[in-house]
Amino acid sequence: MRQFSVPPLVVVPPETNITDLLLRQATKASNPALFSRLDASGSWQNVSATEFLADVRALAKGLMASGVGAGDRVGIMSRTRYEWSLVDFAIWFAGAISVPIYETSSPSQVAWNLGDSGAVAAFGESAHHENIILQAVNAEGLTDLKHVWQLEGTGLDALREAGRGVSDDELESRRSAAGLADTATIIYTSGTTGRPKGCELTHGNFVELSDNALAIIGEIVHEDAKTIMFLPLAHVFARFISVLAMAAGTTVAHTPDIKNLLADLQSYEPTFILAVPRVFEKVYNSAMTKAEDGGKGAIFHRAADTAIAYSKARQEGRVGLGLKLRHALFDKLVYGKLRAAMGGHVAHAVSGGGPLGERLGHFFQGIGMQVLEGYGLTETTAPISVNTPSRIKIGSVGKPLPGNAVKIAGDGEILTKGVCVMRGYYKRDDLTADTFDDGWFRTGDIGRLDEDGFVWITGRKKEIIVTAGGKNVIPALLEDQIRADALVSQVLVVGDNRPFIGALVTLDQEALPGWLQRHGLPAGTTLEEAADNPVVKAAVQDLISAANGSVSQAEAIKSFRIVPADFTEASGHLTPSMKVKRAQVMKDFETVIEEMYSAPRS
Repeated sequence: MRQFSVPPLVVVPPETNITDLLLRQATKASNPALFSRLDASGSWQNVSATEFLADVRALAKGLMASGVGAGDRVGIMSRTRYEWSLVDFAIWFAGAISVPIYETSSPSQVAWNLGDSGAVAAFGESAHHENIILQAVNAEGLTDLKHVWQLEGTGLDALREAGRGVSDDELESRRSAAGLADTATIIYTSGTTGRPKGCELTHGNFVELSDNALAIIGEIVHEDAKTIMFLPLAHVFARFISVLAMAAGTTVAHTPDIKNLLADLQSYEPTFILAVPRVFEKVYNSAMTKAEDGGKGAIFHRAADTAIAYSKARQEGRVGLGLKLRHALFDKLVYGKLRAAMGGHVAHAVSGGGPLGERLGHFFQGIGMQVLEGYGLTETTAPISVNTPSRIKIGSVGKPLPGNAVKIAGDGEILTKGVCVMRGYYKRDDLTADTFDDGWFRTGDIGRLDEDGFVWITGRKKEIIVTAGGKNVIPALLEDQIRADALVSQVLVVGDNRPFIGALVTLDQEALPGWLQRHGLPAGTTLEEAADNPVVKAAVQDLISAANGSVSQAEAIKSFRIVPADFTEASGHLTPSMKVKRAQVMKDFETVIEEMYSAPRS
């Protein structure tokens, strides 16, 4: 199949904007809890729709009184927290446009986002973030930016006080002015290469996509559901889910520090979560490592194999009695404990931002937590397509959401159009024109549509490697398999215009000590020592050899080097959404790559 479209199930009036979703909840007789916040005693306290609305209105009036006009841009630089959504909605109520900034951004990155968007004000989470914003303002002479407010301390109180003289009628006039076609936010791509581009996403992108998504996943996202947000709200994936939750009346909690995630999951007990594939890999690998360190590795591996087999059998519609009995046994011994570790009530998880892989998808489905893999980009307001509980093919990224369409170009590139697609790149008509083909947005990803309209992703078009011999190689096919092992943190396959395919591998610093002990090596071995250890090298070679079995000889990895440091966001080698910055890694490790290709091969 070359093209598949799904008509919208919900038609939204053109005068609607995102703020109407909050009014929808606040006028319900149930007055649902939209958020939960941890108080000083460590207990979760609900924030009702009417309470949230009242505070949003007070802050919006403060913005108006401070000179923020209709259509003005306002930055938000903060970790994921309740106040992020609070000021986001206040900006929309004031008729302005929010500009998210990753809280890990450098002053030069902050300056680019604020300067390119022409922001007139910004929110910073703390004094640290306020200082970075002011550094950016001063360094680049951003004279349009007049105000910086802190989310912590008294910054929001001052804003509330400033707005006391603004009337309800003035606020309502500003709030209701925007319609579906108007810009709601400018999200800058995290940028694996080059300067970030500002994606103009409209109120319609969020509202139409949310209401149509709820038409098919309402059994997961609804008024009685709960989720906990730990991905960056500056990223489109978490941002869309936060608006989707508002549209449904779902209760949202936040945990800004992933180190506290396990404890927060157990105390909050969400019914669904969202995460990127690396989080699911970490959950699996941590559980496996813990079992192996405790001498129960064999039980865990049998349990994992059973979960995968059970999920596959269910997908095929036939589960044998023996498999049912093994699954029931391991449910008591292993699966129940894994579910309890995540709060005990997580029945579904939404995965996006990269390929999850069939093995992990079947594993989680087999233990009783269905992972619904979706697909999208910043330019498509996150989801173009997603699996649902009633229509799922593990390994695919589902069918297009209602109101969206997918087409496969002649070279395999995925094209899309529909309610999800952005207006264009801010102030870059040239880039916008290059990215659209007769109304279809070029995603830059390679994939296929099956006979049922499910989308399958193969890799990134711009990351396809062409060897010196002319062989096209898709790195993700190999990288995903190797990275799935607990020993490995990151993998980068290289070989463009080279005689063979090679790879850079980093080790998982958390899993390494236990792995070393189980293999008769000192647990205190450093990353640098491990990278040169023959036992570690042999183990990585085994992983590579197994992955090579899935591709042709010309596509197989012939040589590799273990890098004695991990690729991280702090090192500049990962984006905030945990994607490897391929060009940066290749630049910084050019000497290692050159040595790999110049060294004699056995």
